[in-house]
Amino acid sequence: MCLWAVVCLVGLILDPRTFAGDPIWAKPLKFSISLALYAITLAWMLSMVQRPVLRRIGWWAGTIGAAASLLEIVVISIQVVRGVGSHFNVSTPTNQLFYQLMAGGVTLMYCATLVIGAFLAMFSRIEDRALAWSLRLGLIIALVGLSVGFLMVIPTAAQLADPTSSTYGSHSVGGDDATGGIFFLGWNTAHGDLRVSHFIGMHALQVLPILAITLPRALSEADRLRIVVAAGATYAAVTAIALWQALRGQSVIHPDAITVAAVGVTIVLAAMSFMTIAAQGRHQHR
Repeated sequence: MCLWAVVCLVGLILDPRTFAGDPIWAKPLKFSISLALYAITLAWMLSMVQRPVLRRIGWWAGTIGAAASLLEIVVISIQVVRGVGSHFNVSTPTNQLFYQLMAGGVTLMYCATLVIGAFLAMFSRIEDRALAWSLRLGLIIALVGLSVGFLMVIPTAAQLADPTSSTYGSHSVGGDDATGGIFFLGWNTAHGDLRVSHFIGMHALQVLPILAITLPRALSEADRLRIVVAAGATYAAVTAIALWQALRGQSVIHPDAITVAAVGVTIVLAAMSFMTIAAQGRHQHR
């Protein structure tokens, strides 16, 4: 994945082609980086599964998930070389086959994450409670974020009304996927985009454990745990707001007053939580 990310980066620099307003090599580059992070995370999680039987099952789940990730990248890259879309493209039998392969791959990756995460959360003892809860919360939020992908495969009303439609499903809400997006990320700047919450949610599995690992050891275990739980709740709220905003057909860069208020409340509650944790920590050290 990492090597292919380098290839995609070269393609991004040298290939002037665009698709739906974005550099055509941006998509495989993003997926290569994201899936590489996921593979590393799942391998690390699997190393903490203690029961030999569960570790073997987890190894097979991880292997299948890795193969599915590789299939995803291969299909996306083939479609880039061909100069056509990969997701939602049903314009020809070949494109339909590729799309179905990708859908199957995503489902396998979801299942691999669920299996390894469940084994770790339910059947393995992790001495560091902050790390344990970061993995549990990260897993739950990540599975929710991954589940947003299943919303994208639902055909729009316009697609259902047109039997000759060349696309089936959409990541945009209230508009067309062809609308220009934020550079590199590609997120729709004119309409709602489900990819925002999908991206934020799925990477909770990296963000929260990294937070737990990097918290100063000088803090008490209780304080580290409280910080992780507060951060997890805040992260979940941000993911939920991003999904709610997209489902209302609203671009991530053009929030209305309600969305701004929701973000503001989340920031205030998060700040209050962290200040309370800090105050409790100071009180305990007196």
